[in-house]
Amino acid sequence: MKERLEDFSLGKKMIKQGGLQKIGVVGAGSTGKEIVRLVARKGIEAVFVDISEERVQEVMKLLNEQLDTKINRWGLTEGEKRAMLSRIHGSADYSILKGCNIVIEAINSKKPGTSLEERKKVFQKIEAVVSPETTIASNTATLMISEISSVLKHKERAIGLHFILPIDHVKVVEVVKTVSTSDPTINCISKFLKMTERQMVEVQESPGNINTRIMVPLINEACAILLEGVADVAQIDKTIKSSTGLLNGPFEMADTIGLDKVLKWMENLYREFGEIRFKPSPFIKRLVRAGMLGRRVGEGFYLYKDGKRIQKKGNILHLGRSI
Repeated sequence: MKERLEDFSLGKKMIKQGGLQKIGVVGAGSTGKEIVRLVARKGIEAVFVDISEERVQEVMKLLNEQLDTKINRWGLTEGEKRAMLSRIHGSADYSILKGCNIVIEAINSKKPGTSLEERKKVFQKIEAVVSPETTIASNTATLMISEISSVLKHKERAIGLHFILPIDHVKVVEVVKTVSTSDPTINCISKFLKMTERQMVEVQESPGNINTRIMVPLINEACAILLEGVADVAQIDKTIKSSTGLLNGPFEMADTIGLDKVLKWMENLYREFGEIRFKPSPFIKRLVRAGMLGRRVGEGFYLYKDGKRIQKKGNILHLGRSI
């Protein structure tokens, strides 16, 4: 029998048996975009779903700009950028998630109150288009994954997967399983985190996990010190970073996460535990109402110009735009 070249699969892409080939993300906000970048940089196809085709094009433009910034800082080459973008695809249609090994819900609802019902609907839409073996994860920090996944037909596939910002620098991911989460689901997530060079920290299901439970009171206390006039924003951040070794001070963290998201975390934790340390600082509320949501809009506790953080002049307590 004559052997053919294609019998040896020469020139074809070799697919490692059991490897993860495609990861989906629903919601390409600040966290969603970072997850997409991480996945694509590690050589895995990354697809995302957002609310409209116009929003999808906007996300692709933002990703392109973010990668250009990496190039300018010598963190990426032009060739690496092209390769990453070739692996990223977006759509407003959930059918793009077909064939995904894992789909991560990372929505950022702008509606007041908890996003539990919205996340449940997203889970149902994901399950409608993926295979029964696909792992469905939520990046939620303060809601219970068992409640979100209660709408699934295959609850054993659900898991909490909390990435901590900035994802490029924080190498740990909080992983939360429910009483229904199966061993194959845990193994799938373990493989994914190894492929993306992240460490898995398994936590018991509890609103806030580890990171958010500690971070929220820190931000609240920093706001209290600011409101009392003990020190300004930069002094507080500098002291905390220098004395603890944290990458960012509390106000830098809040701006990076987004003050609207921080406020929701505070409200969710306060609703769950009823403890004063989680009650949102009135100053956080004032900034959110003023639309000063942090880095992504160019102003929060700090001003941002061309991606660079600038300390505000004058008294931030007056919410003045002094630069």
